[in-house]
Amino acid sequence: MRLEEYSNVRHEYLDGQIYAMAGGTPEHGTYAANVIALLASHLRGQPCRVQTSDVRIRVKATGLVSYPDISVVCGHAERDAEDPDAIVNPTLLVEVLSPSTEEYDRGEKLEHYKRIASLREVVFVAHDEWRVDVLRRLNEEWELVTARRGESARLDSVGCDLFVDEVYRDVLAR
Repeated sequence: MRLEEYSNVRHEYLDGQIYAMAGGTPEHGTYAANVIALLASHLRGQPCRVQTSDVRIRVKATGLVSYPDISVVCGHAERDAEDPDAIVNPTLLVEVLSPSTEEYDRGEKLEHYKRIASLREVVFVAHDEWRVDVLRRLNEEWELVTARRGESARLDSVGCDLFVDEVYRDVLAR
């Protein structure tokens, strides 16, 4: 964690291994900014806070330390005892996918995220089409709901409808 404190590059940590995180594309940044704006506007005045990818999330059950693109904590934010800059109780996590991270984000990383007791939903924002996938915890099972252009994805964890057209609004021309 000391390395991370002074590094100008972010890293994920798992089982003593350090993985450098690559920078994103302008489109990736736009999608994340749009989701942050939509969530922040909806949650203003409520006991939930929207965090950017600068905030570390630690999965206590597995040890994964990660920087999701967006995290939401409702109620009191619990900090990790070993890393006071890491939050351990997110309610909602959002990952903006890219060709190089999609398999990991939807696979191994998701399996770690599912071990967070407070986590109610994980949102995946697609890079290759206008699509938002919401994985919602239903007791011990997880339900996948997909929304496409012209539709909205319901985020039950924060009582918000995420309109797909708003997520992909103002994307820079390629």
